[in-house]
Amino acid sequence: MQGKTLVKLAIAVAVVILIWKKGVPWWYARQASKAEAVSASSPNDACVEAAAAADDAWGSGVGRFANPPYDLAGWDQFRSNIEQQARRAEEKCLCADSSCTTAKQAMSDLRSLILEMDQSLRSGSPPPSDLVQRQEAIDNAVNSARDQARQGK
Repeated sequence: MQGKTLVKLAIAVAVVILIWKKGVPWWYARQASKAEAVSASSPNDACVEAAAAADDAWGSGVGRFANPPYDLAGWDQFRSNIEQQARRAEEKCLCADSSCTTAKQAMSDLRSLILEMDQSLRSGSPPPSDLVQRQEAIDNAVNSARDQARQGK
């Protein structure tokens, strides 16, 4: 019985030593690399990611308001959320790099599209006829800004 206890104790000690020698340094290295990645991200990365998030949120939700009857309460909430995201993205896009400029322009275009959509829904008329083309242009601008940010532009 005592022999089994000693073997179990020896295994437990070996596991603790292994964790101490290999696991803890690995954990600290992993955390340091994460912190490095966060600090290495540039302001234009934050700008572009915020713009992409606003664009994605718009694209994934606008379809609910493409056909009558329009849920104006739902629209108000959706519009407010997207406008807020676009405004936050524009606030992050203060750098002079082309990625920031492109993302900021895309957010301006998105806010303009939201305004037109709001006016048409409130008047009971259909959404702008070029909604899909304008959304695609905004998507392309955000993708271009993302590419520019990756290139450091």
